[in-house]
Amino acid sequence: MSRPVPVPTELTEPFWAAARQGKLVLPQCSDCGLRFFVPEPACPGCLSRSWTYEPSSGSGTVYSVTVVHRAPGPGFEVPFALAVVDLDDGATMLSHVVGTDPEQVAIGMGVSVDFRALTDEITLPYFTPSVSAESANLKYTSSL
Repeated sequence: MSRPVPVPTELTEPFWAAARQGKLVLPQCSDCGLRFFVPEPACPGCLSRSWTYEPSSGSGTVYSVTVVHRAPGPGFEVPFALAVVDLDDGATMLSHVVGTDPEQVAIGMGVSVDFRALTDEITLPYFTPSVSAESANLKYTSSL
């Protein structure tokens, strides 16, 4: 079985078109300047409907991460690192971190966007470490 494929809508088509070209674009409010993700009809900060897609550098920092060992559905290869990424130019995204052992992905790790085609129409943004996980030495430990 294959993995579920996102279905672009009128609201999200510019995001998917940019991703197919290897570019990350994010909604940015024209009134309050907030960058946000996922695309919504109105800005989550001020409720303005006046926003546009603006380019993002695609670099950021892992805010939170979990390693998924049980596939959420058919077509997912496990284990994988699922992370909340704080982008340097604003907004937060939830995505996979690839290009390293999932157990090495750590809070505070620098990452950069990397695009991978899922189908001819859909290219997904993933993130890869900006520096090797071993040299970052940022593994989170708990004192509990």
